[in-house]
Amino acid sequence: MTDLTKQIFSISNVHEFEQTSLAVFNHQAKNCQVYKEYISHLRINPKEVSSSAQIPFLPISFFKTHEVLSSTNAPEIVFSSSGTTGMVQSRHLVTAVEVYEQSFNLAFEQFYGKIENTCLLALLPSYLERDGSSLIYMVDALLKQSKHPDSGYFLHNHDDLYHKLQKLQQTNQKTILIGVTYALLDFIEQHKLHFPNLIVMETGGMKGKRKEMVREELHQLLQEGFGVNTIHSEYGMTELLSQAYSSGIGIFNSPAWMKIYLRDTNDPLSLAPNNRTGGINVIDLANINSCAFIATQDLGRLFPDGSFEVLGRFDNADIRGCNLLVG
Repeated sequence: MTDLTKQIFSISNVHEFEQTSLAVFNHQAKNCQVYKEYISHLRINPKEVSSSAQIPFLPISFFKTHEVLSSTNAPEIVFSSSGTTGMVQSRHLVTAVEVYEQSFNLAFEQFYGKIENTCLLALLPSYLERDGSSLIYMVDALLKQSKHPDSGYFLHNHDDLYHKLQKLQQTNQKTILIGVTYALLDFIEQHKLHFPNLIVMETGGMKGKRKEMVREELHQLLQEGFGVNTIHSEYGMTELLSQAYSSGIGIFNSPAWMKIYLRDTNDPLSLAPNNRTGGINVIDLANINSCAFIATQDLGRLFPDGSFEVLGRFDNADIRGCNLLVG
């Protein structure tokens, strides 16, 4: 692992984030060919960029059309996006999978504690049924680290999941159920629970299996179905090697090496004014070997403490894996 990578995962304050962001930017402005050309096309001189707010963000669609790489090493793994048949997939070439592993392990522990003593249940049918999912790679690794014998995947065997959850509730075991949104809804249509200590984490949206719902309505249904007070969410995507997490009401928090800016929807090269909805730009320094500065196709709202809310997608955006519901 390089010194710069070590620096990324030891960020502890705003100053260190700024320093590291600029170091990563200068590295990628030289070594990521597509990003270098994009910056040149914008007529931006990298030497004149002096803060993270001035860094140009590469449109996420470049992951569909180009190899986005800042490293000369061969990819160890390639993550690909979900999508309907015939849709061009995004491809994230990962030259050092240990960076991804460090990113998701540190972030998960920050928000949910050590996985060893947690029972992790995964209801992710759409992801398990295809190759190249970065979410499945993460969940696989977390399941291996969980020492609980009941941790595991569930595909369509909802009765087994129901009985397992009942058993875990009786033993007062700390349990996280991560599920693709439509599968969680399918489950509670057949099985109702009252498991107040269960952490239900939804991700991935409807995958074209169900009609999209506003977040409040969706979370209300899930809260009633599982007998919990809040619904957690994960915000991640193929093109990012970090995740943000929400512990309720759709407000996401990021690990220290990830930061959200909002761009003006009418002027995408400018940042949105305070308290305005904007396009979500992500700095994800774990993308040290691809591009750490990504302009997503998501719309959001940013709060003074750096937390954020996802409000939807641009009209022409693909139907994709992350759960983006207007609330």
